Amino acid sequence: MKLTERLHGLRRLLREATGEAKWDDYLAQCRVDGTVPVSRRAFERHRAHVGGNGPQRCC
Repeated sequence: MKLTERLHGLRRLLREATGEAKWDDYLAQCRVDGTVPVSRRAFERHRAHVGGNGPQRCC
C-alpha cells in the first residue's frame, strides 16, 4: 500500500471517529438522490438536535 493511500485511510478513520465523515456521507447521498443539500451549519444543527454521536446532556 502506498503512503498516500495510508494517509487517506488514516484521514478517513480520524474523520469517522470525530463524526466529520457524516457530512461527506450526506453530500454523497444527496448526489445519488439528486437533491440539494442543506448548508453545513443546518446539517450540524440538526445533527446536534437529534443527538448524533456527541456528548449527551442531562439538562
